[in-house]
Amino acid sequence: MRFKTLPFLLLLTLTACEPTVANRGNILDPEKLAEIKAGTSTREEVASRLGTPTEVSTFDDKTWYYVGRETEQYSFLDPQVLKQKAVEIRFNDEGVVTSVTDLDLAEAKDITPVDRETPTYGHDSTFIEQLIGNLSHPTAMKAKQEGQ
Repeated sequence: MRFKTLPFLLLLTLTACEPTVANRGNILDPEKLAEIKAGTSTREEVASRLGTPTEVSTFDDKTWYYVGRETEQYSFLDPQVLKQKAVEIRFNDEGVVTSVTDLDLAEAKDITPVDRETPTYGHDSTFIEQLIGNLSHPTAMKAKQEGQ
């Protein structure tokens, strides 16, 4: 019995050391990005070569952002960034690329959300109150009466 559990424990130990690699966003292929030329490439060409942008500018649709990050994490430790890239592509009114810019992610800032909660009107219902409320809801009562 002892010899049967030893390989299992060894296998378990080895798999526990395997990192989890996660890809978030869109890390662009440098060859495809090089095909995008300011002054000649159109919005449709950019979309077909690079795919859907990660984000479109909040104030107008003439600026597209492609952002991607690859991380590696061992069990419960903090993830380590293996690779990350951000590219900004701007278009003119006719939909032709005016600039392709690599963004410096060293200038990125972490944003901490506020701890506050938005107050809402009404009251919090418990699970039982919700269950009973659904059973005695007017539409449920009407359906019950029509079924009889």
